[in-house]
Amino acid sequence: PVAEMVFSGRDVEAEQQLDAMIRDSASHAISRGEVYLVGAGPGNPDLLTFRALRLMQQADVIVYDRLVSQPILDMCRRDADRVYVGKERDDHAVPQEEINMMLVRLAKEGKRVLRLKGGDPFIFGRGGEEIETLVEHGVPFQVVPGITAAAGVASYAGIPLTHRDYAQSVAFVTGHLKENTFNMNWEGIARKDQTIVIYMGLKGLPLLCEALIKHGLTADMPAAIIQHGTLPTQRVITGDLATLPALAEQAGLKAPTLIIVGNVVKLREKLGWYQPEQHGEQASRTPLEAPDHLP
Repeated sequence: PVAEMVFSGRDVEAEQQLDAMIRDSASHAISRGEVYLVGAGPGNPDLLTFRALRLMQQADVIVYDRLVSQPILDMCRRDADRVYVGKERDDHAVPQEEINMMLVRLAKEGKRVLRLKGGDPFIFGRGGEEIETLVEHGVPFQVVPGITAAAGVASYAGIPLTHRDYAQSVAFVTGHLKENTFNMNWEGIARKDQTIVIYMGLKGLPLLCEALIKHGLTADMPAAIIQHGTLPTQRVITGDLATLPALAEQAGLKAPTLIIVGNVVKLREKLGWYQPEQHGEQASRTPLEAPDHLP
């Protein structure tokens, strides 16, 4: 526990714990209960951080979401208990409040709890809500950022999120519908010099495109939708705001998907380096990135 505090930058707490253990080594009870809030990235295990991998391999319990891919779960400690708390549209396996209290309970039982989330815990991942509860109950925790879908998926799709000639800012928004409408600052989002990245927007794609056009973007603004980004099953559909909904429907896309709107999408044809559907995943790897070189 002391070493883990040092690794996570909590030097003062580590020194206090070590002093207490030295002063009363015979009776000092070591409480190892802690929560690791870890971002698993967009799905490709190559994109995990070293720190995420280290914590994945020492946790006693793994509490994981739907968007955590099987190859990443396979890299977790083999004998750890696994608890699935994934959420799908209109189907939450475990309500968020129950997840929060589950983390508290498991940690207070002395377990090292890995809360494993797709992407980054603090970007549409409700990580802030979970650690608020941990703070209220005095449960130690640490947070490991992950590559959010916007960065990972855009990179593998060959679409830079910013470019001097096309986009000087990026907006991350969630495309969840509530009563068939969106609660968004459309004036701040619908700008021609800005890239718009929409999470969870497949169901509302026609309404999203219609709203962006209504609030100032042209119908021919380039747009793309990516399914299973960074994975060997990745598919990229490009068009514009007028045509993308029909193209996505024709392609039969299923969640998870990411939508990118902006002039940077024009670069996809030139910069699309990752083409698993044409060459297989190995074609886009260097020798050092091949699976048999993974730790």
